[in-house]
Amino acid sequence: MHTSESSRAGDGKGAGLGLALVSALAFGGSGVAAKPLIEAGLDPLHVVWLRVAGAALVMLPLAVRHRALLRSRPALLAGFGLLGVAGVQAFYFASISRIPVGVALLVEYLAPAMVLGWVRFVQRRQVTRAAALGVVLAVGGLACVVEVWSGLSFDALGLLLALGAACCQVGYFVLSDQGSDSGRQAPDPLGVIAYGLLVGTAVLTVVARPWTMDFTVLTHRADMNGTPVAAGLLLGWIVLVATVLAYVTGVVSVRRLSPAIAGVVACLEAVVATVLAWVLLGEHLSAPQIVGGAVVLLGAFIAQSSTPAKGALEPVATGGAETRLSARENAA
Repeated sequence: MHTSESSRAGDGKGAGLGLALVSALAFGGSGVAAKPLIEAGLDPLHVVWLRVAGAALVMLPLAVRHRALLRSRPALLAGFGLLGVAGVQAFYFASISRIPVGVALLVEYLAPAMVLGWVRFVQRRQVTRAAALGVVLAVGGLACVVEVWSGLSFDALGLLLALGAACCQVGYFVLSDQGSDSGRQAPDPLGVIAYGLLVGTAVLTVVARPWTMDFTVLTHRADMNGTPVAAGLLLGWIVLVATVLAYVTGVVSVRRLSPAIAGVVACLEAVVATVLAWVLLGEHLSAPQIVGGAVVLLGAFIAQSSTPAKGALEPVATGGAETRLSARENAA
């Protein structure tokens, strides 16, 4: 009996690891598919709206199933939709229109370090030495990625936009933490994601004004480093694979894996995105930038693993850089 149970547990972890890898691969391909659409003439905000609205439509049945969340967790849904969905993705897609995909993603990996800064200097809570080391590594690695010794080799506005995406992640984490209540049951993450996408769609509809979009771009081909690709195919990948599949597999995998293992696998997203951008978009990084990127990921992982908590951490909506968020077990 014991052997059988151990075997089932091992199979569950193996399946969870496989799903986590699928999620990292799916999320990592979002920027690579979005950038050709932006370069073809679509505004970054319009691409974000298409992504979020399309995914919200696909996940609408889940929203109906978890409609009780509207009464029990309205603040969490609003915070995730406004910051975790609309804010993060709008800033991220705007940033990749100006700087390489890999660089934008690595800048977002400062979010765990920024959370620790909030905890230490705003909440005035102590952080561990390991956490401080993670912050130092993340900032130092980022300095190598942007090549500060050459006066920033990338567009400054693009870097600021990527930093804005990281700030939105931090904002959602802080809101979740402020609303934590140990007496309440954790919400179903799939329901949170479904309603977050609906809220994000509503917010982005006002901001992006999709009725002004040139929809004819989607009927043509976009250029991917010299290779013409159907714009509709790229959009389908962004909605179905890089959003719906990525979110669902990410949530299911976290339920089967420990937070530490899930965090390590999530770091592969930046590697996948950088490699895909290198191969498909021709966005090459220098040796110092590659080393710096590895240091950023190491620092981000240490910082995320060392985040002090009043209770256990349980991902509410995990995923890519656009929405890599952790909330308290009983958030909002």
